[in-house]
Amino acid sequence: MWKTILRRVVLMIPQIVILSILVFILAKLMPGDPFAGNFNPNVTPEILAELKEKAGLNDPWPTQYARWITNIFHGDLGRSFIYKLDVTTILGQRIPNTISLSLLTSIITYLIALPLGMLAGRYEDSWLDRIIGVYSYLTFAIPVFIFGLLMLFLFGYKLQWFPTGGSVDIGVAAGFPTILNKFYHLLLPALTQAILATAVTIQYLRTSVIDSKKLDFVRTARSKGVPSNKVYTRHIFRNASLPIASTLGFEISSLIAGSVIIENIFGFPGIGQLFISSIGQRDYAVITALILILGIVTLVGMLISDIVMSIVDPRIRIQ
Repeated sequence: MWKTILRRVVLMIPQIVILSILVFILAKLMPGDPFAGNFNPNVTPEILAELKEKAGLNDPWPTQYARWITNIFHGDLGRSFIYKLDVTTILGQRIPNTISLSLLTSIITYLIALPLGMLAGRYEDSWLDRIIGVYSYLTFAIPVFIFGLLMLFLFGYKLQWFPTGGSVDIGVAAGFPTILNKFYHLLLPALTQAILATAVTIQYLRTSVIDSKKLDFVRTARSKGVPSNKVYTRHIFRNASLPIASTLGFEISSLIAGSVIIENIFGFPGIGQLFISSIGQRDYAVITALILILGIVTLVGMLISDIVMSIVDPRIRIQ
């Protein structure tokens, strides 16, 4: 297994280099600049030109890229033109919120999807299977922004069960009350995102369970008198979970990258909300740092999937 991990880590190095080049070029191809529209209209063009020169925006692209990469190796992701803070400071305030949202979403997703997928596969073509199928189709088809707005309106404004924005209430006592309050703010956006993320897992697991029921080792277990529940929980589930295990890391990383819409709908201060505002304000330092981090997170997610697969299915390990 360690050979598998080492091989994947080595392969990630050229991928990250190519990713950094593409991210830098795409950011530079964006129209406008960080100083356009963010200053007093009475500021003269000469002063704006001086600010751009001081920020290094007039340097050749290779020079800017080399300076950017060198700073990254020294732990410097640049300085935000809009927030007037180091990008590392801004991300340090936002990343924990997005990670918390993604982890809670993943937990809720699998708590819903795994039982439903097992039931749908076990009771194939039954009324229960049909109900779960309808649920899967609806959650797969409905756009996230529509479902998010419905959940926010119903549970946030109408019933007022959950807060409608922010990550913590003002004035909450430090310590355990703060943790509970943050969880309270996380619950509605995480539940919304999780419900929409269950469809694929349910269908993967249902199909795998149906296929596994016909395999020889299941017939052998049944012929030995193993109870039906144990056959499904100990034999079928492990074999049927392979497709899910292969996408586990990627699913978690995609939730982090896909939190852009959810965070903006619920006013949740994470990197998704920061990403949208930075694009609108042409804050290059924040944009490039976020895209690079999200790309690396995706690669790490794929690595996690490979590790999980090597644990679940030893046949794929590199000897």
